[in-house]
Amino acid sequence: MRSSASRMPSLFRPILFVRLLWALPYSLLGLLIALPACALGARLQRRDHTLECTGGRLSRWMQRLPNRHQIVAITLGHVVLAVNTSAMQRLRAHERVHVQQYERWGPFFGPAYLLESLWQALHGRDAYCANRFEREAYAKGGPFTP
Repeated sequence: MRSSASRMPSLFRPILFVRLLWALPYSLLGLLIALPACALGARLQRRDHTLECTGGRLSRWMQRLPNRHQIVAITLGHVVLAVNTSAMQRLRAHERVHVQQYERWGPFFGPAYLLESLWQALHGRDAYCANRFEREAYAKGGPFTP
């Protein structure tokens, strides 16, 4: 016989609820981008407790972001934005590590990520590749596969 806790939707599990709430400021920002993108042709789907938004005008919008590395996916809380479905499939494990980082750091993740990038750049290292959050995502989520 299954317990009532195993029949509860995952959203009502207390620890998950706290993680969702802790990352909510960034998730809302992700939704502010994803919803207009969906109105302009992007596709939104839920995987576990994460929303994935792919395609549409996201590709053009993401190409305009200032970064010397080509951005094909970005995570904001529990929302992952990717230029297309293929990129999402290739980077899903990597981006899920970022979701976990948002769950751990909550509203402090953005500043911590930026400060880490600044620290690496000031020490002559690549602000993206040497960033500890990216290194963790590549280590746990696997390498980027073209």
